[in-house]
Amino acid sequence: MSLFRSLAFAVATLAGSTLVSAQQAPVPPSLAAKSWLLLEVGSGQVLTAEKPDDRLEPASLTKLMTAYLTFQAIHKKTLSLETPLPVSARAWKTGGSKMFIKVDTVVPVEDLIKGMIVQSGNDACVTLAEGIAGSEENFAQMMNREAQRLGMKSSSFRNSTGLPDPNHYTTARDLSILANALIRDFPEEYKKYYSMKEFRYNNITQPNRNRLLFIDPTVDGVKTGHTDAAGYCLISSALRDKRRLLSVVLGTASDSARASESQKLLNWGFISYDAVLIQAAEQPLAQLKVWKGEKSEIKAGFKADLSIAVPKGYADKVTHDFVAEPRLIAPVEAGQKLGTLKVAIDGKPYGDYPVVALENVGLGNIFIRLFDTIRLWFN
Repeated sequence: MSLFRSLAFAVATLAGSTLVSAQQAPVPPSLAAKSWLLLEVGSGQVLTAEKPDDRLEPASLTKLMTAYLTFQAIHKKTLSLETPLPVSARAWKTGGSKMFIKVDTVVPVEDLIKGMIVQSGNDACVTLAEGIAGSEENFAQMMNREAQRLGMKSSSFRNSTGLPDPNHYTTARDLSILANALIRDFPEEYKKYYSMKEFRYNNITQPNRNRLLFIDPTVDGVKTGHTDAAGYCLISSALRDKRRLLSVVLGTASDSARASESQKLLNWGFISYDAVLIQAAEQPLAQLKVWKGEKSEIKAGFKADLSIAVPKGYADKVTHDFVAEPRLIAPVEAGQKLGTLKVAIDGKPYGDYPVVALENVGLGNIFIRLFDTIRLWFN
């Protein structure tokens, strides 16, 4: 996650909690689950959460990290969808859900991806892990490094599958960070694989265990999980009117309960809140004066859409004010903070968002620099 996205996420999350205390935010539903969290993806706001930082067993939700590293390897061209990976005895013997690949054969990466995502195949996960990192142990180290990079502060991975291990755990908050990163960083892969309702391999057709894919046309992912200790878990995401919500529901009592509780959470978020676009990505919010630069002005704005979620009825009460940094002197790099956008709702402070340079401005020639130096003496 970029510095800008990290700052925006942190500020937006804080702002959401301020709004709750200040303006009688909608009353969230109570779920029959151990832990849950609902994320407004566009703004990074947590709309509601219950015990989001409790460490819990993630079961097959672990496979989101396995998928993230697989897609990453494909983008880095260390792997391709056509790469045939050998199936080891260890992968073949792995217990739990399977895609039923055969030992001592080779399977294309894309089939393994589908087997991992749609069929939740543990054998597919181990095969991918061994193909990427040489062993599942090495792959687990990669998983933990990536978790730290993404800002998952309360997670520990010991395998690629989610099979029980006392040192294998995560939280609802960390899982929301991971799922959000997967959707953000690999949108084409997400769209292609996570909405698949079934996959047939080795003459065996298995349905996607995410029931919401079959009952809610706005849901396009993401992953189920279950062990005796974890209970029934589901991370789900829905896109309605270009607005995406992501729900994490952990530790329900049944397959049907994880679907119904997730649906309840998503529906509440869409019904109770509106998304307000403050500023579109890459669109100038302001033109700022640059001293000693090859150009005299620079465009300031946001690298990604800045939108916030507000309770129903407050969308027309959103206002904002831009405060620029004083005396901007070249060189200026794209992404550098140039000021702050202060957002208020109904006159009450809501949140501060960093406004960044949308372009580079290098140093001007010696005459421009000398002239501006003199002008600054009197300015």
